[in-house]
Amino acid sequence: MAEPIRHGGNLREAATRYGIALADWLDLSTGINPRAYPVPPVPVDAWRRLPEDADGFAELAAKHYGAPGALPVAGSQAAIRALPGLLPKGVAAVAPLTYGEYAPAFERAGHRVVALDVVSATLPKDVDHVIVANPNNPTTERIDRDVLLEWHEQLTARAGTLIIDEAFADAYDNASLAPETYREGLVVLRSVGKFYGLAGIRAGFVLASQPLRDALNETLGAWTVSGPARHAVSAAFNDHAWQTETRTTLARESARLSALIRAQGFKPYSTPLFAWFETPNAANLQRALAEKGIWTRLFEHGASPSLRIGLTGTEGEWSRFSEAFEQAVGKQ
Repeated sequence: MAEPIRHGGNLREAATRYGIALADWLDLSTGINPRAYPVPPVPVDAWRRLPEDADGFAELAAKHYGAPGALPVAGSQAAIRALPGLLPKGVAAVAPLTYGEYAPAFERAGHRVVALDVVSATLPKDVDHVIVANPNNPTTERIDRDVLLEWHEQLTARAGTLIIDEAFADAYDNASLAPETYREGLVVLRSVGKFYGLAGIRAGFVLASQPLRDALNETLGAWTVSGPARHAVSAAFNDHAWQTETRTTLARESARLSALIRAQGFKPYSTPLFAWFETPNAANLQRALAEKGIWTRLFEHGASPSLRIGLTGTEGEWSRFSEAFEQAVGKQ
């Protein structure tokens, strides 16, 4: 049996391992906004009635992202699992260090998975599908839109597909290829969980050409996003003032986190929602923080282990983390 895929947010596991009560932890292991969107009260009918496709939810999402069309899904995770089975079998290129679900999903669907060289604008001739996160999680790289469109052109000539996971793109003003998803063979995945801090509602969107959206919809079936989730997402998408203020806040908090990491002698790379850095002592550093009830995300792939740290939600949490981080580094 394959080893389970590791994700951030496995706080109960950490609580058991370190013998610290769940309520006493500060969870910085995910890239989820700790200042979640304040969802207004849910109408009673959202609980009592089945969701209806004709409620304008998909159209609202398409407008929000500037895309020609959108398919609501139960988080982009649902699409990642289902999409490979709808694509012609071939060679799928995935970055060596990225979100861990892509490669297994394509392998299960019968594709051969190879490592993606994100530096080159020219793809290997044997690659049929490319899957990238933009910005990447955890390494934060952002691929220029011209490079992505060049890749798409090369792949469509091979009847292939470019899938771009933009789970962290909401934190930027102009970082999306959503308006280009009228093109065949181009898929953009969007997540509500990260920027809006609403991971628990499990809502996301697939932006793609109509035939692929229809095929995916048929595969996933009805009622993929619940009524309460549709209410929460609709309110968040319509609250432009909150979005603007949140981008400013996240940028400020991310800069403060990176400055702290840099002051301790590391080289951080960051998005507005998390910072990531490489260090041979990553495992020891994670352990030292965990012993103080602070959970971070350890990566041990490749030549150099690394650590990803999310944002704190309050000044009290920041004080707790910054003091613990400095102490943990001093013990290395």
